Amino acid sequence: MATRGEHQTVPLSVLLKRELANEKIEKPDIVHGQASQSKKGEDFTLLKNECQRAMGDGVTTFSVYGLFDGHNGSAAAIYTKENLLKNVLNAIPSELNRDEWISALPRATVAGFVKTDKDFQEKARTSGTTVTLVIIEGWAITVGSVGDSRCILESAEGDIYYLSADHRLECNEEERDRITACGGEVGRLNAGGGAEIGPLRCWPGGLCLSRSIGDMDVGEYIVPVPHVKQVKLSTAGGRLIISSDGVWDALSAEEALDCCRGMQPEAAAAQIVKEAVQAKGLRDDTTCIVIDILPQEKPPPPPVPAPKKQVKGVLKNMFRRKSPESSSNTDREYVEPDVVEELFEEGSAMLSERLDTKYPLCNMFKLFMCAICQVEMKPEEGISIHAGSTYSGKLRPWDGPFLCLSCQEKKDAMEGKRPSGDRHGSESD
Repeated sequence: MATRGEHQTVPLSVLLKRELANEKIEKPDIVHGQASQSKKGEDFTLLKNECQRAMGDGVTTFSVYGLFDGHNGSAAAIYTKENLLKNVLNAIPSELNRDEWISALPRATVAGFVKTDKDFQEKARTSGTTVTLVIIEGWAITVGSVGDSRCILESAEGDIYYLSADHRLECNEEERDRITACGGEVGRLNAGGGAEIGPLRCWPGGLCLSRSIGDMDVGEYIVPVPHVKQVKLSTAGGRLIISSDGVWDALSAEEALDCCRGMQPEAAAAQIVKEAVQAKGLRDDTTCIVIDILPQEKPPPPPVPAPKKQVKGVLKNMFRRKSPESSSNTDREYVEPDVVEELFEEGSAMLSERLDTKYPLCNMFKLFMCAICQVEMKPEEGISIHAGSTYSGKLRPWDGPFLCLSCQEKKDAMEGKRPSGDRHGSESD
């Protein structure tokens, strides 16, 4: 949501057609910087520029940034940093073109988060981590998040957008209701004599968050299903700030942006961390990534040549901006707006809702392959993600996508349909 200014949701296909129709639109320049002050050594970052991927209509490049704020040790944060991106990308069929690839990212992000959590928990390690994963392809930004790290965007027009969700139980009533409905308990520490102290926590385990990756010692209603938001910047660009809770406990979004205004990303990240530590002290690992998404630098125009024979048609229009009076109705349809367009947002913890696929991505998940872990299955082994679901739609239990048995058990546990202590076996189900 933007704190200032109006915004609207526009279909992704319209935006991509608009981009293709306007020959002057180019991919942005992306510049990033990071800074950190460590207290526990449990914050980790992922910074990847210019990743390449072959697809149905050629080769595309994209950039990836991740922040992993571990707790109860660093194992979950390290494992997630090393495996999450691979799991997300593996959930996208290779034959998709660029438009379809961007449209598929929200569902692939959900599948990648859940697979990473499932694989890590099988290692029987008890640590956990928050995750904020940002994928930038052209002017499209996709953010998946669990926990209380946060990603904000300031557009070139000065509007602030929150691209992640805060999964602290203290401030998220919907998540408190979900956990209690699944069999968990939410309350504060009991100091004796009826006195309660500290933030709201989930019991058993005492975790302050409702979503994370890892945390196998807590009930499985602490889920890895991410909030996902996808937006498209105007070609004027903008600035992203991804920070752990060490920053957001001390600074508001406006304060973080204002304290580093005019600085390059590396200096801006360091300034944000400095301001946060000065305000609250170094109570926790404090990490910040700043990403500037900028219009490409264009060379100065060449000297104006002597008048020549008039050039007609498309070539003429490539080299000068048409006046509104001379624009046709078709041209006006594709005028690039100077606003941030919201493409997608969903935060439900129900996999039957999050992995539901509609046109044009109805075939994103293959018939005999698990939609989460990508394992191949025999025809009789797949279990529809809608089986036993109360999701009120037109979908039937035999409609896909399908899950393997272990991923179906994971889904049941997250929805409170299986005792949280029975994590790996199905004998008592």
